[in-house]
Amino acid sequence: MLAKLMQTAALAAILATPALAAPDSITLAMVLEPPNLDPTGGAAAAIDEVVYANVFEGLTRIAPDGSVKPGLAESWDSADGQTYTFRLRPGVTFHDGAAFDAQDVVFSLDRARAPDSTNAQKTLFEGIETVEALDPLTVRVTLKAPDGGFPFKMAWGDAVMVDEASVAGIATRPVGTGPFRFGEWRQGDHIRLDAFEGYWGEKPALKAATFRFIADPSAAFAAMMAGDIDAFPIYPAPETLAQLQADPRFKVLVGTTEGETILAMNHKHPALAQAKIREAIAHAVNRQEIIDGAMFGYGTPIGTHFAPHHPDYVDLTAKSQYDPELAKTLLAETGAQIPTLRLALPPTPYARRGGEIVAAELRAVGIQTQITNMEWAQWLEQVFKNADYDLTIISHVEPMDIGIYARKDYYFNYQNPAFDETMARLDAATDPAERSALLKQAQEIIAGDHANAFLFQLAKTGVAKAEIEGLWENAPMPANDLTQVHWTQ
Repeated sequence: MLAKLMQTAALAAILATPALAAPDSITLAMVLEPPNLDPTGGAAAAIDEVVYANVFEGLTRIAPDGSVKPGLAESWDSADGQTYTFRLRPGVTFHDGAAFDAQDVVFSLDRARAPDSTNAQKTLFEGIETVEALDPLTVRVTLKAPDGGFPFKMAWGDAVMVDEASVAGIATRPVGTGPFRFGEWRQGDHIRLDAFEGYWGEKPALKAATFRFIADPSAAFAAMMAGDIDAFPIYPAPETLAQLQADPRFKVLVGTTEGETILAMNHKHPALAQAKIREAIAHAVNRQEIIDGAMFGYGTPIGTHFAPHHPDYVDLTAKSQYDPELAKTLLAETGAQIPTLRLALPPTPYARRGGEIVAAELRAVGIQTQITNMEWAQWLEQVFKNADYDLTIISHVEPMDIGIYARKDYYFNYQNPAFDETMARLDAATDPAERSALLKQAQEIIAGDHANAFLFQLAKTGVAKAEIEGLWENAPMPANDLTQVHWTQ
């Protein structure tokens, strides 16, 4: 009898114990710490990795499959591709309680396209003629010429909506309309976001998200194994993925990104201004050796600045196939004495590891390089902003960004009137077949020019605890969208 009573009591205790609730917070890791939190004034992808779709929203947004979806505009239409009418969602507020309406759209777009704008993607807005608030929830944007890609441009992180009253502090205390609000930023350690109770849309399952910064691959692996972080969406140590995949505590997510990884060349350098020398450099580089050595096999070879998963991609790798003997011949034909070239490397593992391989491959054909390892802020200032470099390795992760080769002040300093004309025709085209043909033509031009040495498409290799769902497997743009992330336990 006593034993039966004890069993009954034990069973009652078990039934009375509440089920463990799923965690409502997450700690993610990133390789690079953002230099600021202003997506409308900074070029670093790390900014969008924290704030895109979390803190800030645009009129439209990019979905996980790369398609353009409604954002703060619930719908839009255009009869001619030149005048767009956006209908805004009602009841939207900024994190500080200020109402969002058409005047905020006018302010945000006029600010982005102003002569003194510091927007890193200012060309997205150059086609705008006027922005008008027709009523509090309706905005009309008139372009200088038809642009069938305008809704896509409005989905970039650089095109998010901001409030004039709070924009002065956007770099360190951002105020947006997204499902998460800024919590705290401990420089060099982490950024925390908290769920915004007044969010207009579906509330996220998470109450808080912490982004930690771990640049060292060995430290990244140790942090995952110790359980110090819950997910590393872009994991920097691909050499340990097999070990993590074999561990039931984790899941490995391998997908695609928009990241064209290139050996960029500064065309203002007298040697690199010569097409034949650029061609020689392209033939000196062994893409597969770099993918294997820097990315442990993760990556897709590319021959132009375009994502292989895009339907309009043209495989042009044959134009710059690995051929060191051809590279030597081309260099001999120029008769040029090439001085030692400065190879500037940002802190990302693919650049540091890949840079050593590239330097050895160039040395093998007679080109000497001097490697400088830079911190991220230094690379952004010296290389990206001031174009003070000869060669660099970087992954351009913005979607459909082939148009950067038409920018006169871009850090490549590439110039080709035929390419510029192709981009102008693309901007004006609304017919899908015509746009496809122009995109293919643009790829051919820069590949034929060897505008840069095109290396590989960056794979998205992510790691997360097995119970986490909702992380993006692919990265159609640099983002850690937390809107659908949740724990299953």
